[in-house]
Amino acid sequence: MNESKLPPASGNSPRLDRRELLTMSSVFGASFLAAQGLISRAEANELDASKKPAAEPTGKRYDMKKSINLWALPYPDKMSLKQCFELIADAGFDGVEVNYNLEGDLSPEASEEDLKAIGRMARKLGIEISGVCSFLFWPYPLTSNDAERRARGRELSKQMIHAAKALGTSNLLVVPGAVYIPWNPEPEPVPNDLCEQRAREAIQAVIPEAKKAGVSLNMENIFANGFLFSPQEMNRFVDGFDSDAVGVHFDTGNIMQFQFPEHWIDICGKRIRNVHLKEYSKLAGTDFTLESFRPLLDGTTNWPSVLEAFERVGYRGYLTFEYFHPFPNWPEALVYQTSDSLDRMLGRKA
Repeated sequence: MNESKLPPASGNSPRLDRRELLTMSSVFGASFLAAQGLISRAEANELDASKKPAAEPTGKRYDMKKSINLWALPYPDKMSLKQCFELIADAGFDGVEVNYNLEGDLSPEASEEDLKAIGRMARKLGIEISGVCSFLFWPYPLTSNDAERRARGRELSKQMIHAAKALGTSNLLVVPGAVYIPWNPEPEPVPNDLCEQRAREAIQAVIPEAKKAGVSLNMENIFANGFLFSPQEMNRFVDGFDSDAVGVHFDTGNIMQFQFPEHWIDICGKRIRNVHLKEYSKLAGTDFTLESFRPLLDGTTNWPSVLEAFERVGYRGYLTFEYFHPFPNWPEALVYQTSDSLDRMLGRKA
């Protein structure tokens, strides 16, 4: 599009220059501008053609399972665990990922029998526990400069291993460490080499319990912790334990700010044991904010390429939608919407 192709001013409307149109197009999309009469349909097509096209859906069926993390539901404020499980089952999910807390149904307060009962409740409703996740790796990092916090993090990790076993899942998401945590910064950042050393020591210390319990310690890639920034680094870290008890929990959204999940999947390959299918919008820019994470399909992830990458590496496990903001009204809408989106992505629904 050149200056001569810009839309003529109508009435007293000033002419828009190329820079303005390109900026607006990057935010709203060329088709939106055309619909407002700011550019012609031909000009919108020209702008769209200048972008790298996303892969088209293949229409094939993928043999992977649908799951959702409890953070997408208003638990425990407005819904009980049973109500959440009933909703998730009714929406057609195959599994649910639960979160281990300091108190409540899924916490050190729960006995082994309590946890087994939760697993039985889920299975009776027709869903599996797809994995155990926890925010507690942030206030109690395994690599903290505070020795007491490191020790607490390791203790909680062991409790999570036993919780996963009792719940009937083999998947435990582990955040192995952090150089820096934007929402919980330490007085001094942890040097990269020391972060890796502490992370290796912590994981090595709990491997025996994980193996005994039949639980996989799945390292998650994080977008803002300054650690394991590339798939090659992740592979070296995981492979360094030489243990079947250590794998990768791959999160599609956690590297989307500057990278692309389809690239990581091919490189990490069979190491991937569990997955967070988290939507992300690069249109949010480079500022750190959880608002960059979106409802599924409302972002810039190239999902057809991501699904094909999972297919290439032979992944057949759970795809768990993770979202941090339950809808304040009609929270069930997000659950049903996500299930429908996953059905279309996996070829279960045309």
